[in-house]
Amino acid sequence: MAKKFDKPKMVPVPSHSIIPERDASKSPILECSHLGIDFGGLRAVDDFNIAIGRTEIAGLIGPNGAGKTTVFNLLTKVYQPTRGTILLDGMDTAGKNSAQINRMGIARTFQNIRLFSDMSVEDNVKVGLHNANAYSMASGILRLPNYWIQEKAAHERALELLSIFDMQDMANMKAGSLPYGAQRRLEIVRALATNPKLLLLDEPAAGMNPSETAELMENIVRIRDMFQIAILLIEHDMSLVMSICEGICVLDFGQIIAKGTAEEIQANPAVIEAYLGKKKEA
Repeated sequence: MAKKFDKPKMVPVPSHSIIPERDASKSPILECSHLGIDFGGLRAVDDFNIAIGRTEIAGLIGPNGAGKTTVFNLLTKVYQPTRGTILLDGMDTAGKNSAQINRMGIARTFQNIRLFSDMSVEDNVKVGLHNANAYSMASGILRLPNYWIQEKAAHERALELLSIFDMQDMANMKAGSLPYGAQRRLEIVRALATNPKLLLLDEPAAGMNPSETAELMENIVRIRDMFQIAILLIEHDMSLVMSICEGICVLDFGQIIAKGTAEEIQANPAVIEAYLGKKKEA
């Protein structure tokens, strides 16, 4: 049975969304307004509107092919939107590329794990720490004192982040040699290393067994509380979504068909129809 997590009261915001009451005194960390993208004549995502509170754990769900990962690609500027706006912490992200979006505060993981398999676990995390590097190219090439100071700080920070998942003892192992679940966790740690304001998790429980999924749920909540950041996740494991997500958005054929709390989503006829199909009349 899925562990019960405390859920806050949800309150409405002007963008026809809901956010946790604890975040209501501050502007949402993410606001999407009439967001959409076309591929040729196909409207892959259309009129996508959402707001996410600054410490909210939000869910984006829907059947396969609904456009969920496309939304993530729009938020991280893998794709440039055809229309609409994305505000991150109140700032318009129009014209930004993926690297700039990461520096602005969005980090993500992927459906298919993307690690540097031949590099050590620690070095994979250090890649994520690039935003914090303060030494010059010359200092790095010549190995000047500032380089070694920064390297020591990066080593300590990498171990600190790995300890979130009790992975500090794996620091010197090759990332590609880790079990599947550990590789998933390492990808989350690397994303956290970029110091995000919003963490996007694309099917983080994919391939995990029930005990690993239960541990992941606890760790997602712990990460939110520890870093005081927002988390938006795509997930097909409904027990995970309904247990930890505070606001849930349901996508079907590129359009939002429902937004609400777990209880509201589970009872929504349009959501049931999207997942199970429409019943034929007798």
